[in-house]
Amino acid sequence: MNSVIRTYWPQYKWSNVFTMISNMKQQVRGYSEPFRGKLVVITGATAGVGYYTVRKYAAMGARIIMINRNPEKSERVCRYITEQYGTPIEYYIADLSVLADVQRVGQYLLSLGKTIDVLIHNAGVHHKSRKETPEGLEVNFVIHYLAPLIITRMLIPKYQQDRTGRIIFVNSEAYRFAVWGLDVDDLQWKRRRYVGIKAYGAGKLAQILSMHILARELAPYNVTVAAMHPGMVRTESGKDNGRLYQWYKRNIIDALSDSPEVSAEALYYLGASPEAAHTNDVFFHLTIGEELTPPARDLEAAETLWKRTNKLLHKRGITL
Repeated sequence: MNSVIRTYWPQYKWSNVFTMISNMKQQVRGYSEPFRGKLVVITGATAGVGYYTVRKYAAMGARIIMINRNPEKSERVCRYITEQYGTPIEYYIADLSVLADVQRVGQYLLSLGKTIDVLIHNAGVHHKSRKETPEGLEVNFVIHYLAPLIITRMLIPKYQQDRTGRIIFVNSEAYRFAVWGLDVDDLQWKRRRYVGIKAYGAGKLAQILSMHILARELAPYNVTVAAMHPGMVRTESGKDNGRLYQWYKRNIIDALSDSPEVSAEALYYLGASPEAAHTNDVFFHLTIGEELTPPARDLEAAETLWKRTNKLLHKRGITL
């Protein structure tokens, strides 16, 4: 740990933090042209940022495929979108904390006969205590990092054929809580004391590090990869945590937060606007490109994480 601190500490700049604070006050860039006939795939789309993003793209004429866990909520969203906008919408049920389901999603999307114009990895969780998936992996790590990575990698043959696409990770400024980077020897938080916000930040940092490698791999096929902080908005994240957290979220966090419509406007700009068409391997605070912290721009750390991830998945019969 001391060597990591010595590596990153000199690279930290207060100006980076001040810029982030300034970006919170900036106006979201908008795009008003329709996206008629384009296909948008979004995970975690029954509430919060995902739900409002579906509404925005549907209002602009896009065809929507949602990847959700809950069939009843998915049906309600489909009915609403159909009644309000009359645009094609469907859903695919999968639990993105389960690797078998993640692979199912990848296979389903790979089999689509239509180009995926925008893929938005939006599904997320926030837990105060450590929870495991059926495969014995930490849930936060799987949903924020492994699931988007596996799905994207499985789609590479499709992107090679279609030669177009935009991929957006709905990330978070909370990646900054992984101040000294990832502990690649304890990615599952088995040896350290689990702290919800730190584990959440680590999952988001891992996602950003994977963005660097995916952006490089997909660039030859005219596919861009970006990550974005959706702003301080009201979501259902952490809804399964304890009563104290629920009170704090309802009365403090949500009271100070904006509507997820702000995030939806930003995601439409990043997915549909010509200005963002060739922006690759960039972290956005809503629609403003932002310099990453030292651990998040460490390409050597990204390669190390990639190798560790390959080993972890290989043991479970998955090859990236």
